[in-house]
Amino acid sequence: QVQLVESGGGLVQAGGSLRLSCAASGPTGSSYVMGWFRQVPGKEREFVTAIIWNGGTYYADSVKGRFTITRDNAKNTVYLQMNNLKPEDTAVYYCAAGSVGIAVRRTYYLEDEYRYWGQGTQVTVSS
Repeated sequence: QVQLVESGGGLVQAGGSLRLSCAASGPTGSSYVMGWFRQVPGKEREFVTAIIWNGGTYYADSVKGRFTITRDNAKNTVYLQMNNLKPEDTAVYYCAAGSVGIAVRRTYYLEDEYRYWGQGTQVTVSS
């Protein structure tokens, strides 16, 4: 059983930055695909970004050029650096882990592909 714990959320002004962390424990490995999703109340959870074992990354168009996902396999931790934040980035951010099949099928953006989820961390961007 893989456990994911997010941290680093908070309140920031528009244009500011935050870094989220996702620490994984249990039978994890660098072979997992790690992703970040976000959700606003009343809306569906949406894909933000994903990273595979060789460092390949994928981003939603809405965050390209502003967000960066990285992973430290030695620490079993994934990071999401968020720069130039906008009020529309306000959401609960979730870390997720899925099998290598996600990379094969190229379905990084589908939440149903991810088996393990963290509890979420709130990010609020004020205007």
